[in-house]
Amino acid sequence: MDENTQEGSPLIAPSSTDHPIYETIVEACKSVYDPEIPVNIYDLGLIYTININEESDVDVKMSLTAPGCPVAGEMPIWVEEAIEPLPGVRSVKVELVWEPQWGMDMMSDEARLELGFM
Repeated sequence: MDENTQEGSPLIAPSSTDHPIYETIVEACKSVYDPEIPVNIYDLGLIYTININEESDVDVKMSLTAPGCPVAGEMPIWVEEAIEPLPGVRSVKVELVWEPQWGMDMMSDEARLELGFM
């Protein structure tokens, strides 16, 4: 835990779920796949936070299944390219974060079912 995190605060910041373009951005994230896993990165739980400000600037915090992921440098670009052309989006910034560390418990039920974990 870093020095700016208070005890009891969530490890993952909440997303701007009430913003009008939030669902469209989620769908764009679902169009991006980890090339080694046949599930989209949203259902894998790799998208931690989608923050959208009043000017429709989108800030995405995401992780990878492992720090040594072969597409670590490319995947944030893929996410940015999926979101940037959406109507209403002014700008996109995608940041890789490693805290909290991704775990299989972050996957959606759909992802677990697809991968045979349910």
